[in-house]
Amino acid sequence: MTAQPRVLSGIQPTADSFHIGNVLGALNQWADLQSQADCFYAVVDLHAITVAHDPAVLHQRTLTSYAQLLAVGLDSEKSTIFVQSQVPEHAQLQWVLGCITGMGEASRMTQFKDKSSKEGSGAASVGLFTYPILQAADILLYAADEVPVGEDQRQHLELSRDLAERFNTRFGQTFVVPKTRVIKGAAKILDLQDPTSKMSKSLPAGCVFLLDDPKVIAKKIKTAVTDSDMEIRYDLVNKPGVSNLLTILSAFSDLSVEECERELAGKGYGDLKGRTAEVVLAYAEQYSTRTREFLADRAELERIMLDGATKARAVAAPMLAKVYERLGFVHA
Repeated sequence: MTAQPRVLSGIQPTADSFHIGNVLGALNQWADLQSQADCFYAVVDLHAITVAHDPAVLHQRTLTSYAQLLAVGLDSEKSTIFVQSQVPEHAQLQWVLGCITGMGEASRMTQFKDKSSKEGSGAASVGLFTYPILQAADILLYAADEVPVGEDQRQHLELSRDLAERFNTRFGQTFVVPKTRVIKGAAKILDLQDPTSKMSKSLPAGCVFLLDDPKVIAKKIKTAVTDSDMEIRYDLVNKPGVSNLLTILSAFSDLSVEECERELAGKGYGDLKGRTAEVVLAYAEQYSTRTREFLADRAELERIMLDGATKARAVAAPMLAKVYERLGFVHA
């Protein structure tokens, strides 16, 4: 019997709610992977402090993010679901990997260049600069065989692979060199106000947050940008706004895009938006109810979190011990 591959992924607690792009682009697929792989999923709160933050807000968002992972279908009995800062081995391994990472290598990471160019390199923190090294530690600590990543994270995974191979060459075989996992069925959800851009929490006007008031969700969908051609058809190049709404409708209704087109044949954009709002709101209601149920029992939620951290440390601690031994550190 072939052992299941180990998969690791994480999400930052940097918003009060996940949005439909998170769910359709990643989280639903994370849930599906639980029957196919040994899954480790993290709320990566260490990554969330690379920019200025309010401690009380981060604390609540971490709890809410964890509750939402459970609400979307992640099962703490099937997967290891943990909060990154509760596993100190992440930061410890980051230091080791930072010591074998070149300055030029780190400075070429596109996300640092993009974010620092907006704020000015002088304002960017060292944490933002070393963010990809912590991400490499996240992956290598658990001997992850595969990492589900979007195109914007592919470069960071390549750094993880390079650092694993470099450490193995210098100090002996230690790390698994991870592979990219291409997730089938993931939908790329675009901004409702600018359907040429990916939906993002940084552009809230066109982003549908699932824990928002239903009226807010409905209004965002019903005011989505479309076009002057009133035909409802999927054409991502010429009709990106309409195509995006069809993608969302398809994902939340379990119908194919073609079936959605047939259902709405001869109707107007108001019908498309109304139908899309209807299916999103039906999902959001269940999602919100489940999230708030987990949050209402704070003691039980924290027990599940602690159990996840304990399970994660059972894997992380032996790996860090092996790394320290390879480096020549004296055992405590």
